[in-house]
Amino acid sequence: MMPPRGAVGSCRRRRLAPLNEDNGRFLLLAALIAAYLSAGATVFSALESPSEAAAQLRWNRTLHNFSRIFNISLPELRAFLRSYEAAMAAGIRVDALRPRWDFPGAFYFVGTVVSTIGFGMTTPATVAGKVFLIVYGLFGCAGTILFFNLFLERIISLLAFIMKACYERQLRRSGLLPPNFRRGPAVSGVGSLVGWKPSVYHVMLILGIFAIALSCCASAMYTAVEGWNYVDSLYYCFVTFSTIGFGDLVSNQNAVYQHQGLYRFGNFMFILMGVCCIYSLFNVISIVIKQILNWVLKKFECRCCPKCRKSSTRLSRRNAITPGARLRRHNVAMDADGQYDSDTEGRRLSGEMISMRELTASSKVSLAILQKQLSETANGYPRNVCINTRQNGFSAGVGSLAIMNNRLAETSDSR
Repeated sequence: MMPPRGAVGSCRRRRLAPLNEDNGRFLLLAALIAAYLSAGATVFSALESPSEAAAQLRWNRTLHNFSRIFNISLPELRAFLRSYEAAMAAGIRVDALRPRWDFPGAFYFVGTVVSTIGFGMTTPATVAGKVFLIVYGLFGCAGTILFFNLFLERIISLLAFIMKACYERQLRRSGLLPPNFRRGPAVSGVGSLVGWKPSVYHVMLILGIFAIALSCCASAMYTAVEGWNYVDSLYYCFVTFSTIGFGDLVSNQNAVYQHQGLYRFGNFMFILMGVCCIYSLFNVISIVIKQILNWVLKKFECRCCPKCRKSSTRLSRRNAITPGARLRRHNVAMDADGQYDSDTEGRRLSGEMISMRELTASSKVSLAILQKQLSETANGYPRNVCINTRQNGFSAGVGSLAIMNNRLAETSDSR
């Protein structure tokens, strides 16, 4: 028996139902990360490989000249250099350095562990220390990530509150808001602020400016105290604040500094604020990357057959919308308020168009929901979030994505 013609002409996307939008976004991001890694490896190899080869050539020349001048065999000289490398790994230097495992040094070490910076200049040498590090790092890193997420939650709420206040002031100056406007219930009569939320691009710009200013101030301190040049100080700030932590440059390692207590406090505060700020900035940038991935996926969507496109054109008339267009975005809230009647439900299930009367009723419910979201955003964040029964417990996102969900304009409608 031949299948109906409508079934044959259905969109090809229905056949790829298991590959939903989330899986497609994940695969696309994995492919882009692989390409990004390949491009980065190519650039760094082209930039650093000649310098590495030249340095190796100079070192071999210096080694042979030293062996010839002082009449030392190369095997003996290499054995001495291996002992020197072992001393370097143990933290022994020619110049006087601060102790690595006194309480301030150990506190500096555990700070780099739980923040996942991991400079590598200090590592446990005993078996007991290595075992304890595994257990200590498991709970310490988890707790620190929770701290970063809570900091992200509060900085996004603070920026949203400040930007909303500035937006209200701008509207009040332009005469779009009444002079006696107050937040809360009074917002129900104002249509200009309904559903307003800060843009992720504005938040990213503010966090980026703050991170740059913080890095510049910290670099000035490191240049003055550590004796590095300013570019190396900026490089150290980014490597540290982003928790990359190569360990080629490490602050607060000399035995004595001028104003040592003040410098140690400033170093700790700069690293703490820098890591929190860069973590928040990275998460906001990830929202922008997600928007780009959604745009790319939308471009990759297969188009329906001509008959489907023709039917969708007929359904997009001015005074009617399809049941799956606008009402589907607010069906959860309308179910919770009990606004459905039998006639409306029958129309939706049958696939018919709805009238302007039904559209107006749904718009009133949507307006009330947006007003509630605006009030909650101004006071902090929504406490009770309705989750679609068709989605699982992780539908609102996990970790930092869940924190920023429904907080910014680009994360309010859908994931």
